[in-house]
Amino acid sequence: MSTLAHTMMTAARSADSGLATPGELDRYPYAEAPGTDRGTGWDTAEPDLGRVGRRTAGSRGRGLHGQLVQQLGQMIVSGDLGADRPLVPEEIGQRFEVSRTVVRESLRVLEAKGLVSARPNVGTRVRPVSDWNLLDPDIIEWRAYGPQRDDQRRELSELRWTIEPLAARLAAGHGREDVQQRLTDMVGIMGRALGQGDALTFARADNEYHSLLIQVAGNRMLEHLSGIVSAALQVSGGPVTGCERPNETSLAHHARIVDALAGGDGAAAEAAMRQLLTVHPEVERVVPAPREH
Repeated sequence: MSTLAHTMMTAARSADSGLATPGELDRYPYAEAPGTDRGTGWDTAEPDLGRVGRRTAGSRGRGLHGQLVQQLGQMIVSGDLGADRPLVPEEIGQRFEVSRTVVRESLRVLEAKGLVSARPNVGTRVRPVSDWNLLDPDIIEWRAYGPQRDDQRRELSELRWTIEPLAARLAAGHGREDVQQRLTDMVGIMGRALGQGDALTFARADNEYHSLLIQVAGNRMLEHLSGIVSAALQVSGGPVTGCERPNETSLAHHARIVDALAGGDGAAAEAAMRQLLTVHPEVERVVPAPREH
């Protein structure tokens, strides 16, 4: 049995009802005859998959179902399973020793994300990147940890620079005392975390801060995109913005945005957000410099 399959089974055997039990009719036998060829697509990808599994296990979904979605999604996004490659449920079941139920449900999730398509008489195949739901938080994460990490980071920075200054401007016209207080609380938490060197608490408060700001903008389409911002704040690697490097300057920009919102000054809120999202000068600039208004 492969190390990856063993790890997946051990971690989730008791947590996922889709795992076949001994004697169950839909159990895929794992044992293979000597010399059986499993196909180069699975074999060449396994070293990377082992690393991915250790890093992301349990991050989304529970048990074998969630882990299998993660593994197959990473394989597709990384290119280990190229476009138009057939995905044979029996082969997947044998490779990871999971039941038909787990495989079937995992492929349905990937189909909803645009990564695979299932057609009668054709089977399930990997779809080209042009068909993927690139705004899906899972796909954002998978791209951020794969060979497309630099492109993903740049695209996220550019998208945030488009979304969040507008959200800040709109939020200034939708004064809600409860949200205003919550934003102030998040700035306070970030300040204390910065003083204590607690990067994790800073990041969590920062994430809530930006989600709240988009939600209070009063634009439901922007609110729908709040998951993109959350995903962008959670991925790592590549150029960094002011949000992703906790320091006094970043904290001051957050506080200025809150002050501008309290004063109903949309232009000031927008300008402060642009400053916050501008990358640091020591790394490659991926977004335009703040504009004068």
